[in-house]
Amino acid sequence: MKTIIPFTKLNPFAVMPTRSTEQAAGYDLTFTTCQAPEDLPYVEYGTGIATAIPEGYVGLLFPRSSISKTGLIMANCVGVIDSDYRGEIKARFKQIYTFVKSYRVGEKGCQLIIMEVPAVAYEEYPEEEFRRLFDTKRGEGGFGSTGK
Repeated sequence: MKTIIPFTKLNPFAVMPTRSTEQAAGYDLTFTTCQAPEDLPYVEYGTGIATAIPEGYVGLLFPRSSISKTGLIMANCVGVIDSDYRGEIKARFKQIYTFVKSYRVGEKGCQLIIMEVPAVAYEEYPEEEFRRLFDTKRGEGGFGSTGK
């Protein structure tokens, strides 16, 4: 059964999110606006759509793989769109190279992945008890500790 994600077009040129293939995880978003403030180091693209992501779900906004053909990186790596957000979906990119290709209005530049978010509750433990009850083989090893 499919989860329905209501959306509205905030811009007459907005395009409904679409999957490029039936097995694609993300729904491509088309850019309808582009702003590059002179005093800020980013380019902001609007999609012209707002969504109503159901409670218990989240929208994750990723750049499409075509970003590798540009000199851009997504400013926050992954955009998190909470289920109570009703504004326009926008994406900000930083330019990492000068004089390179950017996205144009009318191009697909991001993809939206909708995921279920489990309800969790945090429970605090004193550090000694925490280590005794929940220790693992990896323990506190981070940043490259599991590989060469």
